[in-house]
Amino acid sequence: MKVFTEIQRFNQWWLIVLFIVVVLIVTYNLFTEYHQIELGAGTKTLTSLVISLIILGLVTILIFSIKLTTRIDETGIYYQFFPFHFKLKKVEWVALTACYVRKYNPLLEYGGWGIRGLSRKGRGMAFNTKGNMGIQLEFKDGGKLLLGTQLPEKAKLSLNNYQYKLKSDS
Repeated sequence: MKVFTEIQRFNQWWLIVLFIVVVLIVTYNLFTEYHQIELGAGTKTLTSLVISLIILGLVTILIFSIKLTTRIDETGIYYQFFPFHFKLKKVEWVALTACYVRKYNPLLEYGGWGIRGLSRKGRGMAFNTKGNMGIQLEFKDGGKLLLGTQLPEKAKLSLNNYQYKLKSDS
């Protein structure tokens, strides 16, 4: 039995730097405005700045808590895009006509990274965190789902191990 498991997060260096810069700017504005309020010259309320900082903190926590988990085994392909999915979703081999690893253009095909596509029709849905390699699932009902991967060779080996399940159940 060949099992493939992968966990990905939004942990690109540029994303971390971007969030640090935004937090520093908002924090600087918060302290500057607080100082001006103490002097009686503040134009904004301290409450609105604190709320902005809290919202920014919550968004930061959300972005960095996102986790894409993918598992391939003899029973099917499982995926979870936490915190939007609270448990692994299972795609059984019998539901698929094809499954393969492919290179894709996240910006042109799906408009970026994250949860992309509103339905499995057309280009289909995509769950990805970074990169341009994915596990393409094609369903018997015509739908498509792309799961991003940072381990394309390992995913390909695992999928090749279960290709007979696609042929025997179709």
